[in-house]
Amino acid sequence: MNTKTKIAGIELDSCILNASGPKDATMEELEAIANSASAAIMMKSCTIEPREGNEEPRLYVFPEGCFQSMGLPNLGYKKYIGFAPQLKKFKKPIIASLAGFSKDDYVTMVEAFQRSEVDLIEVNLSCPNVEGKPIVGYDFEQAEKLLKSFVGLGEKPVGLKLPAYYDMNHFQQMAKLVLKYNISFLTCINTITSLIINPETEATVIKPRKGIGGVSGTFIKPFGLSNVRIFYELLENKVSIMGVGGISTGTDAFEYLLAGADAVQIATTFEKEGPGCFERINNEMKEILKRKGYNSIESAKGKLKYL
Repeated sequence: MNTKTKIAGIELDSCILNASGPKDATMEELEAIANSASAAIMMKSCTIEPREGNEEPRLYVFPEGCFQSMGLPNLGYKKYIGFAPQLKKFKKPIIASLAGFSKDDYVTMVEAFQRSEVDLIEVNLSCPNVEGKPIVGYDFEQAEKLLKSFVGLGEKPVGLKLPAYYDMNHFQQMAKLVLKYNISFLTCINTITSLIINPETEATVIKPRKGIGGVSGTFIKPFGLSNVRIFYELLENKVSIMGVGGISTGTDAFEYLLAGADAVQIATTFEKEGPGCFERINNEMKEILKRKGYNSIESAKGKLKYL
């Protein structure tokens, strides 16, 4: 069973890859991903300068998922540009993920990665866990200014990692920007802002931002599926979509394909299970596709039925 797919014209050997976030900050971690069955090597969302991230405790793991306010700990964008030539030997697409704090940050990093050896550039407009910084993906006027500043700086495909949207007007506004600025792919969705309380201690479970953080895992799959589906329909299959959120089995991945995703990214399950999850999920999905008579990812993509 063939599970190859394409994201913005770049071929992947399967539709299962790691999401930016867990276990992808250092060269050692990236090499572990490269040696796994992940179809691509997704790097940590990087900033201009290295960051330690938020104070600890900043991560809370529970059976259904993870809850965190990491604050973008990373080595700085120049390190990841330097990693790319070393990762080329693994013959997998390399995806950079960028998180700026200003328009100049984004321009500087997009220009630099356009000249690098990465294959795709994912611009993160959705991080909810940096103190004092807004989620750019909810400010459509600011988002347009950013897109206008960095689109067209090179030939490598540029995509957007988006927050979860809940109102159709917001989907429509973002879809118009995506088409206007020829964005090549979308990643939907990032974590959802939440609060978890320990009733025994009567306290928050993480320290940053008075305990407010981003939740991932099983809880957010319905939000991820709805965002993928709505963008798939609004963009009329003109833009590649990678689904993220609550994917722990081949069935979860298959649901994202039905909703319209070209590929899926694995975060929480990778955090908990390690790199073996990519092969397991891909094999489970292959069995589902075979059982249902689909012979490729493309043949299943977007085939959601309505009652």
